[in-house]
Amino acid sequence: MEFFRLIKNEPLKHSKIASFGSTRRADVAPEDDKGLAALLEADTPVCTIFGKSWLLHVTEVLHTTPEENLAMIADSVRFLKEKGKEVIYDAEHFFDGYKDNPEYAMSTLKTAADAGADCLVLCETNGGALPDEVARITAAVVGALDIPVGIHSHNDGELGVANALASVRAGATHVQGTVNGIGERVGNCNLVSAVPNLMLKMGCDCLPKAENLKQLRALSQFVYERANMRPFTKQPFVGESAFAHKAGMHVDGVRKVSHSFEHVNPELVGNQRRILISELSGTSNIFLKAIEMGLEIDRKTPEVREVLAKLERMEKQGYEYESADASFQMLIKKVLKEHRSFFELISFNVMVDRQAEVGGSRSIATVKVRVGDETELTVGEGGGPVDALNAALRDALAKFYPAIADVVLRDYSVRILDPEEATAAKTRVLIESGDGEKTWGTVGVSENIIEASWEALVDSVEYKLFLEEEKAKK
Repeated sequence: MEFFRLIKNEPLKHSKIASFGSTRRADVAPEDDKGLAALLEADTPVCTIFGKSWLLHVTEVLHTTPEENLAMIADSVRFLKEKGKEVIYDAEHFFDGYKDNPEYAMSTLKTAADAGADCLVLCETNGGALPDEVARITAAVVGALDIPVGIHSHNDGELGVANALASVRAGATHVQGTVNGIGERVGNCNLVSAVPNLMLKMGCDCLPKAENLKQLRALSQFVYERANMRPFTKQPFVGESAFAHKAGMHVDGVRKVSHSFEHVNPELVGNQRRILISELSGTSNIFLKAIEMGLEIDRKTPEVREVLAKLERMEKQGYEYESADASFQMLIKKVLKEHRSFFELISFNVMVDRQAEVGGSRSIATVKVRVGDETELTVGEGGGPVDALNAALRDALAKFYPAIADVVLRDYSVRILDPEEATAAKTRVLIESGDGEKTWGTVGVSENIIEASWEALVDSVEYKLFLEEEKAKK
């Protein structure tokens, strides 16, 4: 109720807030039903209520009769309409109910329509139906009833979006879902995928302005952040990898004709093309990555071959750049003589202090760096040695480069490259960093995990400083 009270103060431009609940309980008058009373108390222009369409649920879950279930639907819809509400009726388990007993399932829809419902939503609640079933049943409903029909699909069979699109093809004009597909069990129809498919491929008007679709990636990221969830990098349309190209032949095709390997223009959904560097890279990858970095370079120059040769040598040592884009940019700048160090390391030291009496440990790191003619010595403390080293490095540089304060370590992962060497094995460290606007990955490799971590930390910090430097030039 607090939410409904607060949302009234928001200047909504294109949205209506709907309260959501069920039909009245069995053998309870609508005016005495606490659920319907709560819907009215929410004071929203729209009320969405769900009712049973599957006889199995009517008799075995609600423990009532088919006739009373129809009365529950009719009474609830009519009661809310008399209070001046727009009523959306969600026919729960409709597809399972229709396959079990089509006559009764259809009678629940007709009952809601006759009582004044504004839209009938066919719910694929268990998420197990296939698109051809959804299309066939939706078409039957649309053909039998003269009222707007909607679709509510779950993603248990990974067909939430596919089923929604199939239903629209069959005549549905209302789609229910969630941003990023977040929902019960494995989730709901992902509106972040459904909307661009409907707009760009099926010609449906889903948004007040077509250009609003360019905010799709920003919306997706915003919801992940508010839900305290890590963004899904391989999410269609908006994920970091949605328009990422790795294989040399693919990259060459994209360079010549972008849509030869892209189903939509990434800019239409607020995303961008990414060229990945890996063992599959060719000259096209290096060339386009250099352009992406703002470097002027000829594809046929010796420098491109030199970068490829350097890449091959580094990968043989255990480096991997597919998830360490920022480290590769540092590498290419060094080969092209475009790199400059923002600071010089004089020394660092890390100590782990194990206190048996306390029952825990803490890590302390000291870092001494030189920036220009000045030397800075700092101490950092953290839960682990890398955390402490990161804190000390940031403190040492903050005086010279205030933008460092924006950088946070989002992820830290370690891979043992030659486990047969046991504790002397070579270690690859991957670090993901971010500044609230952009995320980037860096890599370090060494037999010493602290050395590998330091290398990745330095690349992360230098990349941020390069970003700030480029921003200042514009």
